[in-house]
Amino acid sequence: MSATTVYVPRDAAALAAGADEVAERIAAEAAARGRAIHLVRNGSRGMFWLEPLVEVATPLGRVAYGPVTADDVPGLFDAGLLEGAAHALCHGATERIPYLAKQERLTFARVGVTDPLSLADYEAHEGWAGLRRALALAPAAIVQEVLDSGLRGRGGAAFPAGIKWKTVAGAQAAQKYVVCNADEGDSGTFSDRMTLEGDPYMLIEGMAIAGLAVGATKGYVYIRSEYPHAVAVVQEAITRATAAGFLGENVCGSGRAFHLEVRKAAGAYVCGEETAMLESIEGRRGIVRAKPPLPALAGLFGQPTVINNVISLASVPIVLARGAAFYKNYGVGRSHGTLPFQLAGNIQHGGLVEKAFGLTLRELVFDFGGGTRSGRPVKAIQVGGPLGAYVPESRWDTPLDYEAYAAFGAVLGHGGVVVHDDTADMARLARYAMEFCALESCGKCTPCRIGSTRGVEVIDRITRDERRAEQVILLRDLCDTMLAGSLCAMGSMTPYPVLSALDHWPEDFGITAPERKAA
Repeated sequence: MSATTVYVPRDAAALAAGADEVAERIAAEAAARGRAIHLVRNGSRGMFWLEPLVEVATPLGRVAYGPVTADDVPGLFDAGLLEGAAHALCHGATERIPYLAKQERLTFARVGVTDPLSLADYEAHEGWAGLRRALALAPAAIVQEVLDSGLRGRGGAAFPAGIKWKTVAGAQAAQKYVVCNADEGDSGTFSDRMTLEGDPYMLIEGMAIAGLAVGATKGYVYIRSEYPHAVAVVQEAITRATAAGFLGENVCGSGRAFHLEVRKAAGAYVCGEETAMLESIEGRRGIVRAKPPLPALAGLFGQPTVINNVISLASVPIVLARGAAFYKNYGVGRSHGTLPFQLAGNIQHGGLVEKAFGLTLRELVFDFGGGTRSGRPVKAIQVGGPLGAYVPESRWDTPLDYEAYAAFGAVLGHGGVVVHDDTADMARLARYAMEFCALESCGKCTPCRIGSTRGVEVIDRITRDERRAEQVILLRDLCDTMLAGSLCAMGSMTPYPVLSALDHWPEDFGITAPERKAA
């Protein structure tokens, strides 16, 4: 009898829930029963409430069981786990689970499906197709393909990737670089980590294509130190890709070089800002640089540099493999393609949802997320990380696209969605935003460094009712100064959660309802 393939995730979220213990118990149980299995440690499917999610390959496709504990394993074997038989933990065919079936997985098509470090697995699922097409194109044609796709930066700024690439390609220099910003520090976000751990070759392929497009021969992946599993997987993937000829002096036999290295971040949130990250890579303290010059012209070590987020670069292979028109056909308005939204906070079904731009927050949080874990009503939803606005119910039906959110003073950012129920104190959350900025500020500019500290003090006076009306005016003036005068988004975006909380939930600050601003 041939071996049955069993999948147990190696993703950090699954490991935290006991995936290693489950994998060991499955291997031991199979051996004890004389059953041959092929155990694959895949990435996560992104349904974290079901982790560890065990899948079994059957003639009719993969069947899912979860959440599985080590103690569940003998009973699963008794019930017919290796045949995909019914059990209380069985969810049927994995691909038909509604949470997955309703998604549009382009970037995350392989995550959870393949062995992250298997080159054969990667190639069997359209891997390297984009790189091979790029090698057949002139550099300018690669850049044009990315431009035509409408791909914008997925790290938060939403700047068109193709324009950045075109600038670097046109710069004259003996050495150019490609840098991947994998310093994913936003609360409630994990799409970068899932990519690094679950499909590292996709990022490597995207960076190699970027190198070919702009004439860069060296790349760095800057990964936050709190992601040890991601660091280990990416380093191993680089080693294997280099040995197989997809990186190195002679990429795919083309005679063109692209070398890749991992750099580990040191725990500073501000190093998610591109110029602070460059300072860190160069061995200095992570402090924001003034612009100009732009990093595209004078970036890493003073040379022209492409800087993109993990998801931005990971989206490139499918653009090249299937063409710009295919990718651009997803989304709405100027927001093309898909975005991996990450559902976190007080939510029943936390996890990753990749959808084309244009769905609504209500669809995400209720249709996918199942509402709050507490069972209480949703009060506020923070979109775009710790510096994103708190979105009130009146905006939950606004299409999720960059321009629509910018129109009411919010951001999509990196796609993080953090849910709060009706017990949340919005004044405390606003205070936390200022406190977070004070702790994480690099200190270079006064509006951020001093403004955030004063912000905490002012919010405290408001909640203590010390000249409240006067302090509210002062808080708004302070936010205006930070918005207009900060050197980077660290200071200029901190007012977003503060003002949104103040505008939509004034009662939490002790302000009477008539002072509420229109939604």
